[in-house]
Amino acid sequence: MAKVKIKTHSGAKKRFRVTGTGKVKFQHINKRHRLISKGHKRVRTLRNGAYASEADIKNVKLLIPYK
Repeated sequence: MAKVKIKTHSGAKKRFRVTGTGKVKFQHINKRHRLISKGHKRVRTLRNGAYASEADIKNVKLLIPYK
């Protein structure tokens, strides 16, 4: 019986990266436009990347199986 390839979710592969230790990294949202109305501290926080929670890691890894 042949092995079945799993399709990678196109949206997820653009948004998430798996680190060498298995964590899932992503960039914050709401950092593209209308930045004047957002506070300086909020914009500074959004600039940095973040890691997905333990509850979400399993679901994200199903969407990007070959990353």
